[in-house]
Amino acid sequence: MTFSTYRHAFIAASCWLIGAHVAAAQQFTPQVQPYISVNSPTVALTNAKVIDGTGRPAQPHQTVILQQGRIVQVGPTKKVKVPAGARVINCSGKTLIPGLVMLHEHLYYTMPAGGFFNIAQMPYSFPRLYLAGGATTIRTAGSIEPQTDLAIQRLIGEGKLIGPEMDVTAPYMEEPGMDIPALNTIKGPEEATAAATFWANKGCTSFKMYMHATRADLAAVVGVAHPRHLKVTGTCVPLPTGRQPTWASTT
Repeated sequence: MTFSTYRHAFIAASCWLIGAHVAAAQQFTPQVQPYISVNSPTVALTNAKVIDGTGRPAQPHQTVILQQGRIVQVGPTKKVKVPAGARVINCSGKTLIPGLVMLHEHLYYTMPAGGFFNIAQMPYSFPRLYLAGGATTIRTAGSIEPQTDLAIQRLIGEGKLIGPEMDVTAPYMEEPGMDIPALNTIKGPEEATAAATFWANKGCTSFKMYMHATRADLAAVVGVAHPRHLKVTGTCVPLPTGRQPTWASTT
């Protein structure tokens, strides 16, 4: 399987390492190959405790069968027949969980610029850290380098980088008001419409309204997003009692 489809498999949560992925027989680039320790078309994870994400109690002594990167069977180890030729991994003492789907993530971290608060892209370490933490699908809810995020998304899909499957959010939709050098700003709904259209055409699948955006800005972005079946979210700042926020989050 590619790393972008790994969300369909289970994660050994108690021993997760970047180098412990289960991958189907497939060609990967030299940049990714060193991180693949299992590369078999059929894999059996045996004797594991399984938390399936449905809310039911953890099930002990389970076997999970993976074929071509997809789960095809889960059941008690005593009852599940391991296919001939499968790579068998004994997961005794380990717990398997589904890959985590995270909806408010970023590929940047704080990086002061002199006396100003600022943020900087972390294109190499953050995708790896998300995957190492069990996140196999993420949405970048606000971008400062969307062109970089989109490139990382592509490179992961092509098997050239390791990281989770990504839904990329466009640059923040923010009116001037915060002295953060890396933060994208717009001036009015016309610029909001133009920015939303540009980044939707580039492949972004959601938009993040920020603290000083107006209702008119929000309406402009929603007008672009919703006909394309894209999502709009945002950060609202609490105001004193009796006052209404300028706008509210919408999906």
